[in-house]
Amino acid sequence: MERIVGTVSRGLRAPIIKEGDDIASIVVETVLQAEAQGEFRVQDRDIVCVTESVVARAQGNYATTEDIAKDVRSKFGEETFGVIFPILSRNRFSIILRGLAMGARKIVLMLSYPSDEVGNHLVDMDVLDIKGINPWTDVLTEEKFRGYFGFNTHPFTGVDYIEYYKSIMKECGIDFEIIFSNNPLTILEFTKNVIACDIHTRARTKSLLKKYGGQKIFGLDDILSVPMNGSGFNQEYGLLGSNKSSEDKIKLFPRNSQPIVERIQKEIHDKTGKIVEVMVYGDGAFKDPVGKIWELADPVVSPAYTKGLEGTPSEIKLKYLADNQFNHLKGEELKRAISEYIRNKDESLVGNMVSQGTTPRRLTDLIGSLADLTSGSGDKGTPIIYIQGYFDSYIK
Repeated sequence: MERIVGTVSRGLRAPIIKEGDDIASIVVETVLQAEAQGEFRVQDRDIVCVTESVVARAQGNYATTEDIAKDVRSKFGEETFGVIFPILSRNRFSIILRGLAMGARKIVLMLSYPSDEVGNHLVDMDVLDIKGINPWTDVLTEEKFRGYFGFNTHPFTGVDYIEYYKSIMKECGIDFEIIFSNNPLTILEFTKNVIACDIHTRARTKSLLKKYGGQKIFGLDDILSVPMNGSGFNQEYGLLGSNKSSEDKIKLFPRNSQPIVERIQKEIHDKTGKIVEVMVYGDGAFKDPVGKIWELADPVVSPAYTKGLEGTPSEIKLKYLADNQFNHLKGEELKRAISEYIRNKDESLVGNMVSQGTTPRRLTDLIGSLADLTSGSGDKGTPIIYIQGYFDSYIK
């Protein structure tokens, strides 16, 4: 019978992961249990995706707000410092801000506008146009911002993030002021000491600040890059990719995940004879056209993956072939012609028009996004995603 079904992505329910659990063994056992229940048969080049959250939880990679504060005090002492370009998030940044404020005497908080780096809006761009404000050149105080735009809540969370972040700093009893600018150099008019909180543009931001007079310049990736009093840490990403665990505790991005994915791959091979690919995934990389949020608030989609997931897809656009080389064919004749073309395609299609329209992204970003959409971020209880048929083509 001719195969009809292509790629299938399944969420696998796993036990609630706690600190100290053997995450690799749990993943392998969950996959094998699902197979035993007749859900699927493990095949070569299947993909096992494990959310970063349960990996970090099993590692016990946690830190408290006091751990953050201690690191901040070690870097700035009693000096005023700027906190620039944070994302607008109750889950991501609020607990970090509390830790920063606990270690500060005074903070100058600089927010980008009309939105943060990942698309959370403080104000709509259309409103900027109406008010005649240029976000690339105009620097606004909090008073001016409110005068132009008033008080606005996020359409999905219902939170006024300016007031929310103010309340956190007030609770910590520190001096602060808030400004709005998209130019990182603006902060140097207020202080030469800065924590750059942007995620994907952090290297450029820190470089510019150092070049134009910044003195003590750090990024969130430099905070808790080493442990404080035995706390969790991430040597590569620091606080980037962290999530709120409680009102005074965060879960950091997992560290040293490569041995975990390789062990899962090996144990599944030992038990089934099949070679699957394995990755740890965080946020997917895609944009919500309604909420305007670019999902990727983690520093990378995948911090660890097996070798078979390196690179980008090398795929042919079927509709291009059907509309061009083989537009004179139809039915079985068209199918045979396209199938033969696929069998003989070049290993690399870079620059070849037959690949135009295919997604020019890394495999890990594409697969991680699929896994993130499948698992969701709520109460589905499926931190393991099992994907089949991803590497299959029209002829397989």
